[in-house]
Amino acid sequence: MIWLMKDRIIFHSDINHCYAQIEEMKYPELRLVPMAVGGHEETRHGIILAKNDLAKAKGVKTGESLREAYEKCPDLLIIPPAYKDYEYYTDAVKDIYREYSDHVESFGLDEAWIDYTDSEKLFGPAYGTAAEIQKRVLEELGLTVSIGISWNKIFAKLGSDLIKPSGLVDIRRDNFREVVWPLPVSELLYVGPATYRKLHRRGILTIGELAQYPVQNLKRYLGVPGEVIHAFANGDDTSPVTHTEHFRQVKSVGNSMTLVHDVYSLEEADPVFYMLSESVASRLRGHGLEGDVVHVSLRTADMNWYGWERKISRRTYVSMEIHDAAVGILRQNYDFHDAVRAVGISLSHLSAAGRFRQADLFTPFKTYEQALAADLAMDDLRRRFGFDSVKRACTIVDRELTDFNVKDDHTIHPVGYFQGRKMDVL
Repeated sequence: MIWLMKDRIIFHSDINHCYAQIEEMKYPELRLVPMAVGGHEETRHGIILAKNDLAKAKGVKTGESLREAYEKCPDLLIIPPAYKDYEYYTDAVKDIYREYSDHVESFGLDEAWIDYTDSEKLFGPAYGTAAEIQKRVLEELGLTVSIGISWNKIFAKLGSDLIKPSGLVDIRRDNFREVVWPLPVSELLYVGPATYRKLHRRGILTIGELAQYPVQNLKRYLGVPGEVIHAFANGDDTSPVTHTEHFRQVKSVGNSMTLVHDVYSLEEADPVFYMLSESVASRLRGHGLEGDVVHVSLRTADMNWYGWERKISRRTYVSMEIHDAAVGILRQNYDFHDAVRAVGISLSHLSAAGRFRQADLFTPFKTYEQALAADLAMDDLRRRFGFDSVKRACTIVDRELTDFNVKDDHTIHPVGYFQGRKMDVL
């Protein structure tokens, strides 16, 4: 195949049904039964996180409740998630990617973009290298990956999704109209269910129809996102693959949590944001760090991810300030048009916590001192008598929703997880 000199070469690699495949690699007998990785029905983690091919054949879907999955497949075997194992093996897979490029950008634990542009001179044609990566991951780690190759990140990801498992698809300028444009418009990254419904009402059913629809009409109908997805449908994506160092360093501290039931308003979600903010603040103080960029993420019940971030006026490790910033971000950007099933908060742009704090004309220093004192008192009580020994009154209004230890029972996302998703910088 011939790549134009001006084009980048981007891989997108996806570990097929990642959590379930790692469990099958650890315990090969699981390949013989319908199996899914998920939580316990009686807890907030009562959803399917990943399923094997036998469960998929029974109609089991990622993101549905265990109850729904059991109705489709009564003999379904549920394996509790082992996140430390998943982090270990997925990072080992990415270590292989890093041997071919120093520009590897994670997209969740199981996916990554790789900028191969400058590596072609060292390792040869892209297609052959992608096949070599697949072979090495299988032989060295016992896992299969699907890889898409394109000149942009959007089409590379589309390519990795087309053939499962172990697919290898190259999408070039001379074939993307034949490969990409006939696909349903919902397959395009950033076209979530709400956007899909709006496009459907306009008779836009395929990526090709979106690409050829007048962009000014899309922008008028959808706003700026209409212009963005129109560009993506035409392959006009120049976003870089983020450079990440091989070594680990603390770049952000955060928590995210899958909720026991859907929430339909900010008021309903607010107690969870208090608990997440407390956890993030406590972790920051434990590391002796503070930060001034607050990130908020959420996942809707139909598995659509959103994320936003905002730089606040001063660095902090106080839960009240983190909570207020997070809620302000959400109030400005999300109207709960779709029910929310998971939420997360993190703080980045970290540095060592200082001994002194700069005064703020709009927030009395005494208020800050009182909030910090409350945080420290709660930390001490929970350390001595357990997490449930002290709680904010607002977090016991819906005991079912907030009945968890957010600091010990959480999901940590790797660096770069929200990059490329629906992220706005405020």
